[in-house]
Amino acid sequence: MGEERDRGGRPRSEPARAAVLWAVDDLLVKVGYAAMTMKGIAELAGVSRMTLYRWWSTKAEILFEASALDAEEELTVPPVDDPLEDVTRYLEALRHFLTRSHAGAAYRALLGEAQHDPEVAALLAGRDILGDTARAVVSRTAPGADHDRATGLLIGPMFFWVLSGRDPARLDPAQLARSFLAEVSPKDTVDG
Repeated sequence: MGEERDRGGRPRSEPARAAVLWAVDDLLVKVGYAAMTMKGIAELAGVSRMTLYRWWSTKAEILFEASALDAEEELTVPPVDDPLEDVTRYLEALRHFLTRSHAGAAYRALLGEAQHDPEVAALLAGRDILGDTARAVVSRTAPGADHDRATGLLIGPMFFWVLSGRDPARLDPAQLARSFLAEVSPKDTVDG
């Protein structure tokens, strides 16, 4: 399983792929998204640019793959029997991802780039890495809720707070979890 077929049918070396994904994260932290180049990624990873372009078309694609893999790991919270604790633990993981994780920094960089690059916007629209992990929490803590709406209610406040530059230490994940559960609770649902 150390190899995966790329777009052209040639095997992809897993060690080379891992080196590229590590390099893109490292370069983002060191030089930022704008200064990062395919040449720099290839050099740091110890692979040829031809190898990069065989597997990915842009630095955004590489960064997105690296971010998505790490996000799945960092934001997958094992379920617990208490919905409040379950949601709180997810929101704590989300806050850490958005504020302290290299994968979160990559995701934030891609979000910024997507505001003026339609290809990056399409890349992000093609796979909702935050929404996917949040839906897992929603499905077990609010199974009767509209999952798209509930996912927005779950991640929206944290996402807005962090991305608008506010101090994440002022956020109380337990309070956000209580608000979320009150909003999606069937007894509190109001038809419009």
